[in-house]
Amino acid sequence: MHTTTMTRVTSLIGATLLGLTTLQASAAPEIPPIPAVQGDVVQAEGDFKIKFSIGTTQSGAQYRGLEYFEKIVEQRSDGHIQVELFHSAQLGDDLQAVSNLQSGTLEMTAPSTSPLVGMFPEFAVFDLPFLFPTPEVADKVLDGEIGQKMLDDASRQGLVAIGWAENGYRQLTNSATPVTSPDDLDGLKIRTMQNDIHLGIWRTLGANPTPMSFAELFTALEQGVVDGQENPWITIEASKFIEVQDYASETNHVYTPFITLVSERFWNRLPAGYQQLVRDAAKQMGDYEREVSRTLNDQIKQQLKQAGMQITELTPEQVEVFQEKLAPVYDDWRDEIGGELIDAIRKASQ
Repeated sequence: MHTTTMTRVTSLIGATLLGLTTLQASAAPEIPPIPAVQGDVVQAEGDFKIKFSIGTTQSGAQYRGLEYFEKIVEQRSDGHIQVELFHSAQLGDDLQAVSNLQSGTLEMTAPSTSPLVGMFPEFAVFDLPFLFPTPEVADKVLDGEIGQKMLDDASRQGLVAIGWAENGYRQLTNSATPVTSPDDLDGLKIRTMQNDIHLGIWRTLGANPTPMSFAELFTALEQGVVDGQENPWITIEASKFIEVQDYASETNHVYTPFITLVSERFWNRLPAGYQQLVRDAAKQMGDYEREVSRTLNDQIKQQLKQAGMQITELTPEQVEVFQEKLAPVYDDWRDEIGGELIDAIRKASQ
């Protein structure tokens, strides 16, 4: 090939690759930067190590929050507390991690509340439908007296509960039809977690809830074993459900928090100054993680739209129809969860 022609081809290939790289870069979510650490160095005796394990991936909002926690604790302890992060259930799933806290072989974890309902029945309140109408209401409840009391009540059985973050709102996708009312769900097979409240929600709405493990879900959707599923936008995108689901509805039907837990055995070894440092860091981590979570969710919803998923955003009137239909779920669970807790949250939501 002539030298000039070769140069042109090389330039063309280079420009094409550069264009692809730019396209990929523009599609990548813009995550809020990790804030600077505020506060003086805490003076206390001893050197400590914290292994902090979560079930979510390294690319998610939760891990980003953990990186901020690590930065705060290591800087403000002047390196006397070293933090090691483990993502993607490397040290076990949520329940295994909690068990390891109780035995003292792991220092910290931050599971969703849903797997802990067996230990703390009041956590089932977070599985009730449409309890938190906005993220701001969720923050107000969890960061106020109600959230603090729930942390205090969960500080037993070898655990110390010190803060909240968010897993976020769950959304509905399916391969059959746009969903704007309960009537659209009639007979649809919807995959749910093995959770009695979630099964009750979809049964009450007229769907056919089908519990199965998350690991089996993509194949089940692909083969038509189930028609739809419900998860936060981040999970929907990361799991590539757009390949097997044409329709989505932004239902925000269940809001799930993460709870930050410490091993009581480890906690009792920490000097009071370091205990307070870890508490403060957990609060700052939670605030930042929520910001990242909400930023990612908004960006990812737009990316799914642009990629061809038909997303229906329910109006307040449409949401009200779902809420009215689901009133019996509250009646069924009122005694088990605690009517006072449900009423207190509803009052704070107004």
